[in-house]
Amino acid sequence: MTELHHTVDQVTHNIRQRSRASRDNYLRRLDAMIEKEPLRGGLSCTNQAHAYAAFPEQDKNILIETRQPNLAIVSAYNDMLSAHQPFERFPHIIKQAARETGAVAQFAGGVPAMCDGVTQGQPGMELSLFSRDTIALSTAIALSHNTFDAALYLGVCDKIVPGLLIGALSFGHLPAVFVPAGPMTTGLPNEEKARIRQLFAEGKVSRAELLEAESRSYHSAGTCTFYGTANSNQMLMEMMGLHLPGAAFINPNTPLRDALTAAAAKRAVKITALGSNYTPVGRMIDERSLVNAIVGLLATGGSTNHTLHLIAIARAAGIQITWDDFNNLSTMVPLLTRIYPNGQADVNQFHAAGGMGFLIRELINGGLMHADANNVMGSTMESYSQEPWLDDGKLKWRDAPSESGDKDILQTTSTPFSKSGGLNLMSGNLGRAVIKISAVKEEHQVVQAPALVFEDQEEVMEAFKRGELERDFVAVIRNQGPRANGMPELHKLTPPLGVLQGKGFKVALVTDGRMSGASGKVPAAIHLTPESIAGGPIARIQNGDEILLDARQGILQINVDATEFAQREITQPDLSHNQWGLGRELFDGFRAHATGAEQGAMSILLTEPMSPSEKISEDVTV
Repeated sequence: MTELHHTVDQVTHNIRQRSRASRDNYLRRLDAMIEKEPLRGGLSCTNQAHAYAAFPEQDKNILIETRQPNLAIVSAYNDMLSAHQPFERFPHIIKQAARETGAVAQFAGGVPAMCDGVTQGQPGMELSLFSRDTIALSTAIALSHNTFDAALYLGVCDKIVPGLLIGALSFGHLPAVFVPAGPMTTGLPNEEKARIRQLFAEGKVSRAELLEAESRSYHSAGTCTFYGTANSNQMLMEMMGLHLPGAAFINPNTPLRDALTAAAAKRAVKITALGSNYTPVGRMIDERSLVNAIVGLLATGGSTNHTLHLIAIARAAGIQITWDDFNNLSTMVPLLTRIYPNGQADVNQFHAAGGMGFLIRELINGGLMHADANNVMGSTMESYSQEPWLDDGKLKWRDAPSESGDKDILQTTSTPFSKSGGLNLMSGNLGRAVIKISAVKEEHQVVQAPALVFEDQEEVMEAFKRGELERDFVAVIRNQGPRANGMPELHKLTPPLGVLQGKGFKVALVTDGRMSGASGKVPAAIHLTPESIAGGPIARIQNGDEILLDARQGILQINVDATEFAQREITQPDLSHNQWGLGRELFDGFRAHATGAEQGAMSILLTEPMSPSEKISEDVTV
């Protein structure tokens, strides 16, 4: 086995040292919850009668005898969203597979699943980030009946998988297997979709033509096929060993997908305390798992949203990771994939070129990930360099291809697309931010230009339509952080800024908000912290201030006299329009208690408290 790269080893060591007290505390609580007998055996007769009343007689007898495991199904199913519609069929498959092993499965509860694609640019997007924490809370309620021995988590998209995993880790004594639905088949090529979006932004095609193109892109059941947050989620679940190997990108409603779903249930039975390989998820997920996840994110140019989500997930397990960990790994983890928006291929083409099995083998052989990390298979992570297939209807695994099927999509560690990862840390006198540069051409990675300050993305869109942005500038959009309005994605800005960049203007974005997991060719320093409403320096920026965004060197600074800048008065914005409508009034408490972006933008308290203003120091020696 290849020796682990020094930086990967050092970052893991620093995380372990930093997290020692909080991780030990988490594990003590986890151990206190572990019982070797079915947990439902401790319920009263009345409790049990309520829990089993509606079950078929045969299943009810198994539950009453308390000798066999009971699996919880926690699902994000709804039939409005294409990614989650396939989950309608999964509970039946899971229950039948559990019966074949002598166990039982119950649908424990559903969690909400909203789509950022539907809510982009709409008020509902201001609930998106907080839906992650709501899903974690809903997961806890689903499992609160304390009748289960393991859980299967059915989710795909942006906040759903992180929320499910945070909830799962709060029940860390239970084994967990994550069950994906898979991507829809390939529709309109991504390059053509992007072209039509840009033409619409320029007023050169009609809304009807735009809708036709979008409908040809998003056309059937399954996940959107571009490499945004949803598909980054699925990559992460494999890198963390929470899927069955190769499960991420198998299309829904196919025999192979159904076989993997049934196998996930059977594997969950085996890793209960009553099975042959007890694997509580709170012990399975450790510092190695999280470093593997970050490495996977960097190697694939994945979604910037995971610089928030992975921090929150880690906190749920008593582990503290920081943006410095992402940045230090990014210096030496190569970019191995080109998937839209970092290329023209979609995830189906990535899967066909060798997919996760090829990627994981390359990372292990390059010493870039912990091959000895825990996983639901009870083996080394080398088992995840295999791919599933059906041999006369029977599910088997075989080695992933030894060579990339398309070197424009998937490369080796010796011939990467880039020698460093797709995400960088930005820092300077404006605070700290992250930037995704895997799709930003080298000539656009440094922008020094006057600031144009906006309070929301609609102001930018209106200025664009009036022709006021035909120049070099850095768009500063503030009051978009977690405490201001829930940190909505600002994806509507990508087409107009892309148009201006295409005309030869130097254009960049600086914001305390988020961009989509599909953010791409325009340099964007996002998640700027401290946020404006918390008194961050972004609140003092004025039109005309010169800003330097240097993605290569990780520099974000304002070139204004420091004394004059510090003395500028901060005017508190009127955010009343963000406080009500479409349910936003119900989330006042979430906004009030949200931590900063660098602390995971969390609105629920996990393990030891971390102040939003707590300074995260650099502690890595590489």
